[in-house]
Amino acid sequence: MQRRRSTRFFAFSAAFFLVGLTYVAAQSTDRRGRKYKAPPPTARVEVTVLRDTDAKPIENAAVISHPVVHGKDEGNMELKSNEDGKALIDVLPIGNTVRLQIIAKGFQTYGQDYKIDKGQMALEVRMKRPGEQYSIYKPHPENDKDKQNKPDDKKDSDKPADTSKPN
Repeated sequence: MQRRRSTRFFAFSAAFFLVGLTYVAAQSTDRRGRKYKAPPPTARVEVTVLRDTDAKPIENAAVISHPVVHGKDEGNMELKSNEDGKALIDVLPIGNTVRLQIIAKGFQTYGQDYKIDKGQMALEVRMKRPGEQYSIYKPHPENDKDKQNKPDDKKDSDKPADTSKPN
């Protein structure tokens, strides 16, 4: 009986000692792990996607943001515009540059770089319908005008000078 009491006393003493030791170690002022670094302040950017012809909102347009740090792309995030044509991006750090790309069905793809310099920004993007494709088989009067306006300096300069005269 006496032996059980001493064994219990020893077990409780050892447990109390270990708990006390971990408490003292936790209170140590030496920090050896990772130091907490607060995230940079972020901006709230509201992108509005509209048709160029009638300024109506374009629903379900893909708004893709590419943060650019020191000229290098740092990933991307894609959002869809709502029924008002708006997409809200609130994770972009202030002071960075973002490459904004907008893709909507039936419209030209839009792309532009923006400097995030304020806490609140509102961007309005007007999407255009695709233009006609350029074909080399169709006549292009604007190119003919350029050719007519340029002086032809190579008319006789390519030919060697004829010094011999026939008899």
